[in-house]
Amino acid sequence: MTETPATPVRRFRATPRGRELAPEALSALRALLGDERETPALQRRDLLIEHLHVIQDHHGYLSMTDLRALAAYMNLPMAAVYETATFYAHFDVIHDDQAPPAAVTIRVCDSLSCQLAGAAALQGELETGVDPAQVRVLRAPCMGRCESAPIVEVGHRHVLHASREAVEAVVDTGHFHPEAIDWQHLDTYRDAGGYRLLQACRDGEVAVETLMETLEAANLRGLGGAGFPTFKKWYFVRQEPGPRYCAINADEGEPGTFKDRFYLERDPHRFLEGALVSAWAVEAEALYIYLRDEYPGLHRVLHEAVRELTAVGLVSPGYVVIRRGAGAYICGEESAMIESLEGKPGKPRHRPPFVAQRGLFDRPTLVNNVETVYWIPLIWERGAEWFASHGRHGRSGLRSFSVSGRVKRPGVHLAPAGITLEELVEEYCGGMADGHRLAAYLPGGASGGILPASKADIPLDFDTLQAEGCFIGSAAVIVLSDQDDLRGAASNLLAFFADESCGQCTPCRVGTEKMLTLIERDEWHATDLERLSQVMMDASICGLGQAAPNPVLGLLKNFREGLAAQQIIVKG
Repeated sequence: MTETPATPVRRFRATPRGRELAPEALSALRALLGDERETPALQRRDLLIEHLHVIQDHHGYLSMTDLRALAAYMNLPMAAVYETATFYAHFDVIHDDQAPPAAVTIRVCDSLSCQLAGAAALQGELETGVDPAQVRVLRAPCMGRCESAPIVEVGHRHVLHASREAVEAVVDTGHFHPEAIDWQHLDTYRDAGGYRLLQACRDGEVAVETLMETLEAANLRGLGGAGFPTFKKWYFVRQEPGPRYCAINADEGEPGTFKDRFYLERDPHRFLEGALVSAWAVEAEALYIYLRDEYPGLHRVLHEAVRELTAVGLVSPGYVVIRRGAGAYICGEESAMIESLEGKPGKPRHRPPFVAQRGLFDRPTLVNNVETVYWIPLIWERGAEWFASHGRHGRSGLRSFSVSGRVKRPGVHLAPAGITLEELVEEYCGGMADGHRLAAYLPGGASGGILPASKADIPLDFDTLQAEGCFIGSAAVIVLSDQDDLRGAASNLLAFFADESCGQCTPCRVGTEKMLTLIERDEWHATDLERLSQVMMDASICGLGQAAPNPVLGLLKNFREGLAAQQIIVKG
């Protein structure tokens, strides 16, 4: 007789896998963020990064205990919370077996402009001059203040033209809050005619088609880098079914770029009017502003400016949503910014579909740059001809050049489109700095390539630099002299791209690291560098990997003879 096998006994875990949630941690989180049981909207996924900021600001770091509590609070997988927190540079994730970071953080900008101004030596001085138990010194990417290099951030306070003594003075005083900004408030802006265009649009006095025709006649293009005609963006988004959104990308992380900060600090309401008109044009359900975390003072300014608008009824409460970036250059790419606005790691999306079709919350989204919308009220007030009539060498319009490096007067210079580098330096920047002779320049920041002094007569504008393997991008001009090490400049730029790659695609993730390794060798093999560059340009998902080789390709094209004379290029 065959015996019936016994039914196996299944054993169930008494607790979930992984670390258990500490009830007191969840209670503390509710006290900090609000009770999600009473306000379910606090659990929205798009608030994840905002919640992480609140915890980071409160404690100075993100403990795993807090991350586990936040996962329970938002009803999200711990993996999703951890992935997002570790993606962004401004979040300090501390594991259970690690000690919290020092109470004070000093960040030394290591962008090319700051490198030229001695940032590396300054960082060394700071590291030997502070108590590491109380103060940590970190290198950081471009902080958007290149005209005042070198830049150091202590807590949330930026030290311009920084020295060891100036930084230590800030540490000693303990004043780590953002610097004060003197900005134009609503009453002053309205007294000068501000918000007339917005009101006329809402009252039906200005048709969206008429405004689009004006922007087309002015030849207003996207001023964040791509240069896509503004009126066409509006048109494409308007063709898609609602609901729609409008998002302004104020995450200008391109090394050498600081024009958006310049305009936001002086005329935030002109920017807001242009942004609100853009949102009106596409009948947006809400207007989102994604502001880089390196501009903490501007967060205060914009929040206060929006409160002014709400108080007088120009916007409904909650219509304008301001979100903080968290230290990720890749979020300057529009689809990566959309991902970040949704509370996720800022990784670019595959296209199509484009964000105009499926953007924020999977809805059609108009994405514009700060400076682009800043010009809209002025163009309407003064006419398309006023804007288009500026220009040189056959170009039209105005360009805001962020100029840094070896010039006497670095800063934002509003100049005619098509101006040459030679004209820009002499007429607007006061010439080269004393003792320096022009050797090379970057016309469009780290990704825009590098050109020799012999090509300082090329008009600087969209579509004029492609033949040289360069582009104007955000018009971040970094000027190098005969006293600068071009090879060191290329290493600085490639290190930036390697650090800022989101890691999503192999050509960019591996390619940037590999290229940096190749150019840091004593000898360059040009054939290998060119082959690797082609792979990165052909196969990377977004513009970061596609443009990362540009500085090296520029040196190979325009400075090969000099590199060969230094026995750097030995093959190819």
